[in-house]
Amino acid sequence: MQRGPLTDTIVDGFDDMSKQLQAAARYILDNPREVALLSMREQARRGEVQPATMTRLAKHLGFAGYEDVRQLYADYLRGEDSGFAPRVDAQAQNQRLKGDQALAAEILRGAGIHVVALADSAGLESLVEAARHIERARRVYCLGLRSSYPVAWHLHYMLALAGGNATMLESAGGIGPDVLSSAASQDVLVAVSVMPYTRQTVEIVDYAQSLGVRIVAITDSPVAPLAQLAAAAVVVPTESPSFLHTMAPAFMVAEILGALVAGHGGDAAREAIARADRQSAALNTHIKNRAKRS
Repeated sequence: MQRGPLTDTIVDGFDDMSKQLQAAARYILDNPREVALLSMREQARRGEVQPATMTRLAKHLGFAGYEDVRQLYADYLRGEDSGFAPRVDAQAQNQRLKGDQALAAEILRGAGIHVVALADSAGLESLVEAARHIERARRVYCLGLRSSYPVAWHLHYMLALAGGNATMLESAGGIGPDVLSSAASQDVLVAVSVMPYTRQTVEIVDYAQSLGVRIVAITDSPVAPLAQLAAAAVVVPTESPSFLHTMAPAFMVAEILGALVAGHGGDAAREAIARADRQSAALNTHIKNRAKRS
């Protein structure tokens, strides 16, 4: 769980709160960045409580109003170190206290919880909406840099395998964005980026949008830079006990989008995959059994 400036205070006093205050407090615990960035009414809506409950919680915690809580979180967010180095010490301490197996289990459980959370109604709706944009596009460009690159590449691979007109914006040689020279409003750019956001990804997405290209974002917050530019956004959690954020939910989103699009591809998708199978067989690409060689 990502920590905020009131995490310890809320946890220590949680049992003494009413059920409504607990619901509001749980939202703050689970979404510290959104506390700083979203309006109180939007936070109340997402936390499934009344706006007045957010105000009562703020006063319960000793503040004059909820705006003081938002300001505290905004100041905290501005001063937060977005680098990974400080998290290494925290992970190492946790690892020493609990042991390697416990840390591994904690990482796995956290990733599992994140993936299951994508199956709620809002998550499924965003996945279907994103897939429809991709399916209807003339061309699909895929973009992801740094830790987001494998996610974008995996989606590109699945779309291309099923016969889609998919292009990966490679960064080798610095000419990746050049292929956007012929992009237009019939096209879609699927961009992947999570905090700390890669500046070049945001700049390329901003440029593609100026060409009329529709943006599908896979990112970690509804107020992330890519989400603000997107026609459709799938929000993936990234919190992890590891020093590095988890990309497991983003990988699942890529697999789901690829599957949804291929499932509507009909005969064209089936023939494209059949051609790939024939080529793999001709080139003896795969080992098809698990027998050990003598």
